[in-house]
Amino acid sequence: MKPEIESIEISDMTIMDKVQAKLFQTGIALSAATILFNIVEGIVSIYYGYSDKALTLFGFGFDSIIEAVSAIGIFVMIKRIMKNPNSKRNNAEILALKITGTGFYFLSAGLIISSILNVYLGKSPETTVSGIIISVVSMSVMYVLMKLKISTGTKLSCQPILSDANCTKVCIYMSLVLLTASLIFKVTGFRYIDSIGALGIVYFSFKEGKEAFEKAEGIEHCDCDK
Repeated sequence: MKPEIESIEISDMTIMDKVQAKLFQTGIALSAATILFNIVEGIVSIYYGYSDKALTLFGFGFDSIIEAVSAIGIFVMIKRIMKNPNSKRNNAEILALKITGTGFYFLSAGLIISSILNVYLGKSPETTVSGIIISVVSMSVMYVLMKLKISTGTKLSCQPILSDANCTKVCIYMSLVLLTASLIFKVTGFRYIDSIGALGIVYFSFKEGKEAFEKAEGIEHCDCDK
């Protein structure tokens, strides 16, 4: 009877390994999808933000590019954890976090200066229709990605994936800021709302920059033996 019990235990472990591997592959695919979407979203937002003279949309676009760099770090991290759940961050992950943090800080400073100049010079967007469309699409896609990341991270008990889901939630908040500012300008024509919306992006960008540097100093792991 003992060999049969051992055979059953080995079979159960094999099934668990396959399920875990599939979940990790899902996590990697979600990370790759985040990278691709953020790059496309960033390019489109920067283009229309510049052409429409919409500072909030322009800043949102640069934020998306920085988020893509952050997502690359997460992608590398998940692949590393898949091979060794208790391993420490490698230099590439730490570098990605520091680049991300620096990028967020520079973005925050640039948007603050631009907002002040826009208010001083009385500048306003030519249109915010692009901002409305982009923000709605962004919120829809990011919401789906967030829910899938939470589900995958919870099943794996993997904190990096859950942290990535939280970053995706922040992206939703930023999209909401963009949507609110764009709608208010479209309805009321209030010229300063674009600068106010840009400062909303600054709040989240600065916060994410700080968190990126804090993460670069820490160690996250997956409790994947549960």
